[in-house]
Amino acid sequence: MGPNTVTYIRASDSSSDARFGFIVAKTVGVAVVRNRVRRRLKAACYELLPQVRPGVDVVVRALPGAASQPYRVLFEELSRSLTKGSVLA
Repeated sequence: MGPNTVTYIRASDSSSDARFGFIVAKTVGVAVVRNRVRRRLKAACYELLPQVRPGVDVVVRALPGAASQPYRVLFEELSRSLTKGSVLA
């Protein structure tokens, strides 16, 4: 099973709150499916937010495989990406 998301991270020395953005293209599915994927990714980011360092901008691009994945899989993949990017406190 391949990746379901691509995560872009930009860290700065700013003390502003971490920000998250989402890209869910039409290749993921119809509007209902895209919105479900976006809500799952948003919930995962909200759960990880207290651990993310200030001044970090994160953009998560959903790939077509994300449409068939449950929340826990997307959460773990996002958590792994943020850990690799060393933005978790």
